[in-house]
Amino acid sequence: MIAADLHVHTTNSDGSLTLATLWEAAARAGLEAVAVTDHDRVHPGLDRPLMSRDGIEIVHGIELGVTTGAMRVDLLGYGVRRSQRLQELLETVQADRVERARQIVARLEDRLGVEVEIDIAPGIHRTHIAQAVDRSDAPYDYRQARDELIGDGGPCHVPRTVPGFDRGRRVLSEACGLVGLAHPLRYADPEQALALTAELEAVELAYPYETTVDSAPVEAAIDEYDLVATGGSDAHDDQLARAGLDRATYDRVRAKIVG
Repeated sequence: MIAADLHVHTTNSDGSLTLATLWEAAARAGLEAVAVTDHDRVHPGLDRPLMSRDGIEIVHGIELGVTTGAMRVDLLGYGVRRSQRLQELLETVQADRVERARQIVARLEDRLGVEVEIDIAPGIHRTHIAQAVDRSDAPYDYRQARDELIGDGGPCHVPRTVPGFDRGRRVLSEACGLVGLAHPLRYADPEQALALTAELEAVELAYPYETTVDSAPVEAAIDEYDLVATGGSDAHDDQLARAGLDRATYDRVRAKIVG
């Protein structure tokens, strides 16, 4: 039985849930714990590593994009305690996101000949831009805009500048109780991605992959490096508990967070 969903996004990045509706969605899913893991942002409404309301525990987390060589991966930090180095890193990342969004929107308007109305501010994501294209007079819906226009290799795509793996890991390790690799089997080279867990404490084992995948490589990494298994639905909507942890596995995560 899934007791904890430790990979959920809110409107603080590219999700649809607010903190208020997060509690409701977690209760509907029968969860005992849920982690807010917004992209490259800590949540301003969470001022402690763990919070509780009506018997549901909220873990303050973050999903940080980093790069190593030619590969980009995502790190999940759990039990965020704000630090100066984390704040500085995230300010840099968000400034890059904002500038990138401006460039993407300019390319879209030049190519499509329509105005793309969007508020470009910290937290901006390609999802928001694709939604704005869908609302515009352009002959593209959300999915077409996301995949054909601004997706990797698309005519209006602008690459991001992201921190290196070593820097991201160090900063998160300083600020969080537990740091792990997100969705290791989604990357183009899962073996190379899993090799990074030798320098981490955790890895996401339970995840709603689009197709059936063999989790044996992840389980092998857990055994080899004595990793904590994490898991979650990566929800950007209000449907939680598509993947997650049972109570016993969550308790191991929680113990790392509270120290």
